Amino acid sequence: MTSNLQVTLLTPHRQQLRFMRSPAKRKIIRAGRRSGKTVGVSIYAVEKFLAGWRVLYATPTSDQIGRFWAEVTRALAEPIRAGVFRKNETEHLIERVGTEQRIRAKTAYNADTLRGDYADLLILDEWQLMDEDAWETVGAPMMLDRNGEVVFIYTPPSLHSRSVNKARDPQHAAKMFKRARADESGRWAAFHFTSHDNPYLNKQALDEVTKDMTALAYRMEIEAEDVDEAPGALWTRAVIEAGRVLKAPALARVVVAVDPSATSSGDEAGIITAGRAADDYYTLADDSLQGSPLEWARAAVTAYHRMKADRIVAESNNGGEMVSTVIKQVDSTVPVKLVHASRGKQTRAEPISAIAEQGRDHHVGSFPALEDELCLWVPGDASPNRLDAKVWAYTELLKRPGVLVEAGSFQG
Repeated sequence: MTSNLQVTLLTPHRQQLRFMRSPAKRKIIRAGRRSGKTVGVSIYAVEKFLAGWRVLYATPTSDQIGRFWAEVTRALAEPIRAGVFRKNETEHLIERVGTEQRIRAKTAYNADTLRGDYADLLILDEWQLMDEDAWETVGAPMMLDRNGEVVFIYTPPSLHSRSVNKARDPQHAAKMFKRARADESGRWAAFHFTSHDNPYLNKQALDEVTKDMTALAYRMEIEAEDVDEAPGALWTRAVIEAGRVLKAPALARVVVAVDPSATSSGDEAGIITAGRAADDYYTLADDSLQGSPLEWARAAVTAYHRMKADRIVAESNNGGEMVSTVIKQVDSTVPVKLVHASRGKQTRAEPISAIAEQGRDHHVGSFPALEDELCLWVPGDASPNRLDAKVWAYTELLKRPGVLVEAGSFQG
């Protein structure tokens, strides 16, 4: 028992108490940076653990586990030292030996890392960066045995977080929050608090930090607003939706465009396939990925054959001749056109966004990650790779058909 041993919990602030005392089985928290969301769920996790619950906390990377783990180990330090609970630092596990009572913190970079466990309380932190399968395929069945409870936590994702985002739809957390708010059954509850709602945060430091942020970043990171369309963006959701089709007509030309990444640890390589029919343009596929040059080259060549394209168009600023060389290593028969960015990104993108405004740009199906980039990129910021690849594809398609060139021999 722990009745004579000190468990030191921080005092939750008002917004933390709101979700901690909610009876809903499904809770989603949309919160600003440093708003106290992770500290709040660590307090909640310890309370439930002391009540005999089995608690599983998951977040995308091991670095993000640190704050939660520091709080629960600090709170339970005395009963751990007394041997009431056993702590395993390697597995980030605290348990009462011989029972199912425990707290465990795990990474959920992909859904499979959560398999083989179950919980009375499942906490998915930085939910906006996780693959949706972490809940839909793996997490939800964990709740079957005990009719368990789940807490989702997220900060609206900016384009700058895309390199660590495993979600198929970058807006999946925002859509869940909206559904939770509309729920009238009491099963779901939605909570929103900003960085300013944390009374323990240094207000002067917060004011200073916000002066260095863009207006959009402030709205998303500090005010915790779900923004799916940036003021000043060249594309809008309404324009994209108006042009969406289920099937493309017969196409006069099809190209695969690549905005390459020179390393496997950086941004994704944008790989977009697009086609043209008369004066209309069709986005056909998004095969973008984060990987080595050989991996994205294979993906581009696969898309070329699958979509029966007439060439691959690849931006050469980042990698130069390497881009053509690595594609030819995969398939020497594929025609490759290298393009060099001599104009600014906004100058290149504006004619393509004008096509969309004129109702001549059609997405064949849905491309959530690409559409997020189109609607959140503000000219002047570094442009994301999918957007760049789409712009390169459409720029090539704007040209009338000419003589097909040999693989790797065309410079433009």
